Amino acid sequence: MIYTLTANPSLDYIVRVKNLEIGETNRAYETEIFAGGKGFNVSSVLSALGYDSIASGFTAGFSGAELERLLEARSFKKDFIPCSGRTRINVKLKAQEETEINGTGIEIDDAQVEELFDHYKAIADGDVLILSGSIPGCLDKDFYARILDSQKDKDVLFIVDASGELLAKSLPCHPFLVKPNQAEIEELLGIKIHDDDELIAAGRKLQEAGASNVLISRGAKGAMLIGEDGAIYEAGCPQGKLVNSVGSGDSMVAGFVAGWIDTHSLEEAFVQGIYCGSATAFCADLAQKEDIDALKASSPITVCRTA
Repeated sequence: MIYTLTANPSLDYIVRVKNLEIGETNRAYETEIFAGGKGFNVSSVLSALGYDSIASGFTAGFSGAELERLLEARSFKKDFIPCSGRTRINVKLKAQEETEINGTGIEIDDAQVEELFDHYKAIADGDVLILSGSIPGCLDKDFYARILDSQKDKDVLFIVDASGELLAKSLPCHPFLVKPNQAEIEELLGIKIHDDDELIAAGRKLQEAGASNVLISRGAKGAMLIGEDGAIYEAGCPQGKLVNSVGSGDSMVAGFVAGWIDTHSLEEAFVQGIYCGSATAFCADLAQKEDIDALKASSPITVCRTA
């Protein structure tokens, strides 16, 4: 079984105005509300690829109830842990430029953390555990590391898609895969990366700290994988029109995991990750299987592999 965790989910409130005037009353011409959460996105794309998963998350209040309602249509299994307060609401303001205002996370107490750990006692040898995104401010930055450490006596594949201290503290737990972008690596290591050689060297440092494989998303440039086999895999993105980049990184994680389960080939998993991430970027919402298959048929990917 594949398990995903969204510790800090949200309702994403999209507001579109033609011309934002600061300090004035502005009228939106369109608004939308979406269920936000990186782990939920991963589970959604895994479902599109034919893989079952159990998505855990903390929810609270009226906004948490709406989040759960919006997720009902998604076919993965849900494992929500109720908390006090309310699930955060993130405002995405789209005008001449895009502005985001992210709400504060919910309050999670020790009993609710223990409930999650109790749920994860069901994780067994051969399962996959994917920890995605940020955590509420009430939780310590070793939260992901504590979860991984609780599974250390099992043969579980760990995937961590996080940044900063949350990622740093997870590395000694030897995740199979981490997926930072270049900016996140620069922040984590306190450096500025100028070229591919420096990016590879920085990725190697994450391996030295404990990660087996480092998948670096590079936007329009494609992606790079620093593999546990000693090889560097590089590939550009398929051609297409960017529609919405939200969820593309999560789709890449889902594709990589599905590709690895299917083939146990790092290169095949890498390619599947790029197709899934790109397909979502070219869609208004998360990519479906037909979107991914169509992209594969129209845009072959060439991988450059170096030792």
